[in-house]
Amino acid sequence: MNTIQILYDDEEIFVINKPAGLAVQGGQGIKHSLDVDFSEQVGHKVYLVHRLDKDTCGLMIVAKNAVAANKWTQLIGSKIAKKEYIALCVGKMHAKSGVIKENLTQHGQEKSAITNYTVEKQWKKSYLVDDVQKEIDFSQIRLVLETGRMHQIRIHLAKQNCPIAGDDQHGNFKINKLLKKHFKIKRFLLASVRLTIPINEKDMVFEIENPFLEYEIN
Repeated sequence: MNTIQILYDDEEIFVINKPAGLAVQGGQGIKHSLDVDFSEQVGHKVYLVHRLDKDTCGLMIVAKNAVAANKWTQLIGSKIAKKEYIALCVGKMHAKSGVIKENLTQHGQEKSAITNYTVEKQWKKSYLVDDVQKEIDFSQIRLVLETGRMHQIRIHLAKQNCPIAGDDQHGNFKINKLLKKHFKIKRFLLASVRLTIPINEKDMVFEIENPFLEYEIN
């Protein structure tokens, strides 16, 4: 079990940096999960406030008790908290910045979903197929959520023809095979990198470095 990095803790919450590949909640066939491993690490039960996909890394809030969990679940789901992500994508967006407003169907219900985006970088990488050099476009995109639907970022980017690299569920499976073979990208590249939350009546900002620098062109 790897130690999970703690960026902040008080009487109510921890702010942690979840590693990629760690499921948030345990279940059938899951050997390690955040709720179990982190509880063991800190020596008491912790309570989930929100979730990240297994292969999404980055900032999360975990509560220390049920009362705090209820409070922070409401806060993190409101516009009081601000969550920012970085995605490494295949392709190019139509504009350098904008808002994606496209409803998503979840549990049989259509719900509004709003994602703000800014393209931070674009570059090309070359690879060989049968001695023929080909190129593929990459984009680094910063995203700010106004709603928190399941897989919202992944679905929204895929619908813009700029899917997250390595996302087999919502992205381009054929391209992902190329990414795995030529660029060693074996999971989807999405990270929660900046979190702004109210603590003691002030906004506190937590931030981690871009975890995908190794995939950028030199």
